[in-house]
Amino acid sequence: MAESKKMTQAQLVKKLAETIGVSNKVAKQALDTIAAVAISETKKNKMFTLPGLGKLVLRDTKARMGRNPATGAAIKIPAKKVVKFRIAKACKDAIVPPKKK
Repeated sequence: MAESKKMTQAQLVKKLAETIGVSNKVAKQALDTIAAVAISETKKNKMFTLPGLGKLVLRDTKARMGRNPATGAAIKIPAKKVVKFRIAKACKDAIVPPKKK
């Protein structure tokens, strides 16, 4: 199986600049602005939707009991905040088409 290469930030900026017809500098600023807005809105509203892709959601997890896999000893896992990304149905269906019944 051929090894796939991940798109770098520079490649994404270049593709964005070519697609919308602006300089790489402007495309980089746009990408940075989207990231900054996503972070600030997720902190403030506990959610940020990126239309067509999905949404960032900030969740509070409860404290719980867990188990150390090496020793089997019970441990207390403290409550914490986690950020999850929920992919949009349209995006998921475009990448992995649903099975026909």
